[in-house]
Amino acid sequence: MTKRSYQPKDFYFRKAKDEGLRARSAFKIEEIARRFAIFKKGQTVVDLGAAPGGFLQIILNEVGPTGHVTGVDLAAIRPLGRANCVTAVLDVLGADFHAQLEALHPGPVDVVVSDLAPKTTGVKDVDEARSLRLVDVALEVAKRRGRPNGHFIAKLFMGSGFEALRDELKVLFGEVKVVRPEATRGASMEIYLVGLRKRA
Repeated sequence: MTKRSYQPKDFYFRKAKDEGLRARSAFKIEEIARRFAIFKKGQTVVDLGAAPGGFLQIILNEVGPTGHVTGVDLAAIRPLGRANCVTAVLDVLGADFHAQLEALHPGPVDVVVSDLAPKTTGVKDVDEARSLRLVDVALEVAKRRGRPNGHFIAKLFMGSGFEALRDELKVLFGEVKVVRPEATRGASMEIYLVGLRKRA
């Protein structure tokens, strides 16, 4: 019996193509944003792990021309042709990452979004630990730069460190949600942690 090959052209893949979105994952941030009223016109947003730009497309539509969005990734992001969107190739695990991010867009941020994911090894504990490390970096951005009442969204591989991370978010935010968007692939162990209304 032959193993079924991976079929990328699923419902969300086709829907993304039809709507001119760069990635099927765009529907994940769209669902989260609508469920929790994350974005508003004129907001400043940082998108970590932004390539190829699907999240950026949704966020830019939500914050409008008066908002400002900064997207970074290890991979180059093809320009979106929007004056209020800055992208750069940055290593979030680099020693000078926070200084580089501040140079791209100084000042406070209304929403920090992270779709960062490690290169998977197939070893569950290793992959979960690497995922947690990336969430920690994103959370540090929110701690340093997040405005009071701002929001935080981060992808995470569910694992042994999940409860401690959720407890930390509960201290920092007024409300914490755990979301598995409909567009998530069936075999994926990823979830999203959403921190709402950062405490002053």
